[in-house]
Amino acid sequence: MKHIVAVQAVVTADEFDREPMAAELDAIEREMPLIVAEVDLLDVQIGLLDRPATVLNERRIRRARNRVLAARRDLTNRAATALTGGAA
Repeated sequence: MKHIVAVQAVVTADEFDREPMAAELDAIEREMPLIVAEVDLLDVQIGLLDRPATVLNERRIRRARNRVLAARRDLTNRAATALTGGAA
């Protein structure tokens, strides 16, 4: 039986030992509304896993999905505006 082992040491081991750079923190800050909306959607979905489908539960899921879509739209529009240099 042959054993599979790494031939070389991991080259990027130091990459994980650093703090986030300012640009990475700014990117996280810009995406935070989307992250929060996705976490809220996940929270609603987890909360309704063992419950029967009711009109109220379907409304909760739909509203959470709409918040995610709105956050994605806003993030995309902000990125497109930043790339083009402003509104046309």
